[in-house]
Parts: sequence; structure tokens; C-alpha cells
Amino acid sequence: MSDARLPTLDATERAAARRALAALYDALDARIAAERPHCALSGHCCDFPNAGHRLYATELEADIVAEAREIPEPEREGWCPFYRARRCELRDLRPTGCRVYYCDPTYTEAMATIGAWAHDALQRLHEETGLRYRYADFPTLLAAARER
Repeated sequence: MSDARLPTLDATERAAARRALAALYDALDARIAAERPHCALSGHCCDFPNAGHRLYATELEADIVAEAREIPEPEREGWCPFYRARRCELRDLRPTGCRVYYCDPTYTEAMATIGAWAHDALQRLHEETGLRYRYADFPTLLAAARER
């Protein structure tokens, strides 16, 4: 692992990285809300392996989760460890991939546009904070964080 990981930042730098990510999440959530995608609260969208998707996030997103929450073992292999009983237990800290993805077919085009915007914004955030940009499978990043 790189020495540019969040845990190696001093307290001021960690706080700045958290604030920057929270601001990005707020902007992202506002963009998504403006599109008004339908959510049936079925839990199907969050079942990424069953939907044929992989949930990616940045190392920064995973590290902030690891600082804030104890990371449980996943209920099933490949699932996010916070996807429990078909519900997300990480709503406020969920990564951009979770925030952007909805199974609403009327949102597909907007989802692609918003997803690309969010990915670019994450890369800029890493450049601005000087953190290494690592984009990987979120459950894998969380498992690594759990073992640290």
C-alpha cells in the first residue's frame, strides 16, 4: 500500500479530505435528486453481484468508512459488508457508485452522465488533496481496511 493513504494524513489533512468528500457527496446527491429516479426500496439495486455489477469506490471512500464504522463480515461473498438483510446500513457514508446507481430504466441516461461527472470529481478531489487515486472493488477495499 502507498504511504499516501488516509490514515497517514495528519488530523487537519484527514478532516479536509472528509469535508471535501462530504461536499462532493452533497453535490452528487443534489444532481441525482434533480433527476428524481424512482426507488422501490426493494434492495435489488444494492445486490450488485446479482445485478451483474461490481461496486467500485476509491480508497479514500473506503478509508473514511473504516475510520467511522467497524466493518462487518459480508453476509455473502462479493456483497458489500454493509448490505445486510437486503438493506444498506451505510446510507450516509455510501460511496459514489451506490449513490449513482438506481435500477430505474428512465434514469439510465442521466445515470451515465452523473456517474461520469462523479468519477471526474473524485479524481480531482484526489489530485487536490494529494492522495493516491485508487479505484477498486469496494468490498475488497473494505476487507483490506478491516485487516489493518
